[in-house]
Amino acid sequence: MKIFALSLKVFSVYAVPRKIEYKQEIAKELASVLTVDEQMIYNRLNCDKSFVWIKRRVSDKEAKLIRELKLEGVGLRQENKRHYPNAELASHILGFTGIDDQGLEGLEFFYDRYLKGKPGRRSLLRDAKQRILPAFEYEFIPAVDGYNLVLNIDEVIQHIVEDELDRAFKKNKAKGASVAVMDPYTGQVYALANRPSYNLNFFKDANLEDRRNRAVTDYFEPGSTFKIITACAALEENAVSPEDKFFCENGEYKIARHTLHDHKPHGELTFVQIIEKSSNIGVVKVAQKLGEELLYKYIKKFNFSIVTGIDLPGETPGLVNPLDKWSKLSIAAIPIGQEIAVSALQMVRAMSIIANGGFLVQPKIVGKIIDNNGEIIEEFQGQTSPRIISEQTACIMKQILKGVVDSGTGTGAKIEGYEIAGKTGTAQKLEEDGTYSHKKFMASFIGFAPVEKPRFVIIVVFDEPRPFYYGGLVCAPVFKNIAEKILKYMNIPKTKTEVVKKNMHTQDG
Repeated sequence: MKIFALSLKVFSVYAVPRKIEYKQEIAKELASVLTVDEQMIYNRLNCDKSFVWIKRRVSDKEAKLIRELKLEGVGLRQENKRHYPNAELASHILGFTGIDDQGLEGLEFFYDRYLKGKPGRRSLLRDAKQRILPAFEYEFIPAVDGYNLVLNIDEVIQHIVEDELDRAFKKNKAKGASVAVMDPYTGQVYALANRPSYNLNFFKDANLEDRRNRAVTDYFEPGSTFKIITACAALEENAVSPEDKFFCENGEYKIARHTLHDHKPHGELTFVQIIEKSSNIGVVKVAQKLGEELLYKYIKKFNFSIVTGIDLPGETPGLVNPLDKWSKLSIAAIPIGQEIAVSALQMVRAMSIIANGGFLVQPKIVGKIIDNNGEIIEEFQGQTSPRIISEQTACIMKQILKGVVDSGTGTGAKIEGYEIAGKTGTAQKLEEDGTYSHKKFMASFIGFAPVEKPRFVIIVVFDEPRPFYYGGLVCAPVFKNIAEKILKYMNIPKTKTEVVKKNMHTQDG
């Protein structure tokens, strides 16, 4: 119940041109008080109209001066102005309204019909001198205030996310970045932020790049974070078991005239080690064993190429080619997150399936809608799908992803005293000619904590970070800093086994 957005009463200056005789003089006086172009004011006054706006939503000082001038045919009308007390905080979630209080972006746009209320109406009769004739009032409909949105966003968590994202964004000199924090069981979004950002109270000064809600509207090739889908599918279909071994070709594997590489050469690895070390070759061999049809089946089961249904405008469905459009190389590209495009929100939802034991959830920003008396108009409960993967598969994947953080590519996300699960991703971006860039990358990390009973899932995505671009180096530490503070804020106790180990170490001296 902390205020993120509210309406303030302000005054706007209007004029009745038909009542103004000395228009040039009035225009000059108004221009000096309102700091508005004199010629523009004169043009508005120099017309045969009964009402024109001179300046909307003036300051208290300007309104006071207008009253004192007592200009013929000039008056003040009270209006509402949206105000955002936290300026930039949650700007991509909240959005803003236009000059007539019409929602233009974010929640302001999505829930406009609930927020704006309904204007009142009064029909009456006046005589020739514009005096009201009270006996001839035909209709009176009182105005109805708009409703209030109560968000799932936690102000503290949103602050944590934005503070950490600010620091990392500047440090890594990235083109863009996104972070989302979600409850894996209910889909409640606790925080969502993008960089660059903007001040909602001065949205007109921001460019489109600053205002874009990248976590929702942008899609990208996910790279190695997508390996969790391949792994889940292989386990669920019993195509592999955790200890199955695969030869990873010492870092080079030729498929259909294309040579696939690992970032480090590996020989024989178990399925568990393949995910922990993020071996491209190992994952592709697993996918070949699984087969194209089953892999495609699970991509669709995880709802890629379909919007998550979050209550924010402009969501992208991503891009998944139908099976009949796959090439001979697709089985070597899609399992490792190439030839497929996803949003950050879709990936955090995919990881939530593993975290919550096998169910697809719908991300939700708004928890309920209430009136000014606190009465609930509408309440949104978390919606879950039929089971996507078995509880057993989810349990195995939890332990594998814990291994990624304990000893694999995600050690940068380790938090002392807690068991953390996650997956790194580093994807080459496409150049304009359709080839993969060797200079531009998308770095990402998705994880959850604690492993046993996850309380939140976090995704961190950086667009073209420099000079380092690996997800494990750029994004995993950001995850760690955010998760560590949230764990403390939520009063989540440390893992018992970790506490015991620490106590034993202390006793040993």
